[in-house]
Amino acid sequence: MPRRYFTLEEASALLPRLREEIAALQAGTRELATHREALAALRGLPKLNGRAGELDVLEGRIAVARRDLGIGLDRLVGLGIAIKDLEHGLIDFPSWRDGRVVLLCWRVDEPAIAFWHEVDEGFRGRQPL
Repeated sequence: MPRRYFTLEEASALLPRLREEIAALQAGTRELATHREALAALRGLPKLNGRAGELDVLEGRIAVARRDLGIGLDRLVGLGIAIKDLEHGLIDFPSWRDGRVVLLCWRVDEPAIAFWHEVDEGFRGRQPL
């Protein structure tokens, strides 16, 4: 797929959708972690009194959660953005600045896109727009 480059206006227009989808993915990640913890706890117990069935149910829930997370991540990446840190909701948008490719940088808890950084730098290299 060809790389997409965003203007500040195009990237900003995606923020409401990204806030919603990132929140859903973060919730899905927490759900997956909860299921994995429950599965680990059950695996340490004897498979008596229906525990084998509980294991199967949890394994099924984990498979569904992993599938749903993959679909959600693919959907966002398909927009042309880069998800740098899902837990913190850190997103980069490829853009042009002064004739070179840079990354507009946004975190889900920020009201607007207000920073950019060079392609070879990360969050620490953020500069105000």
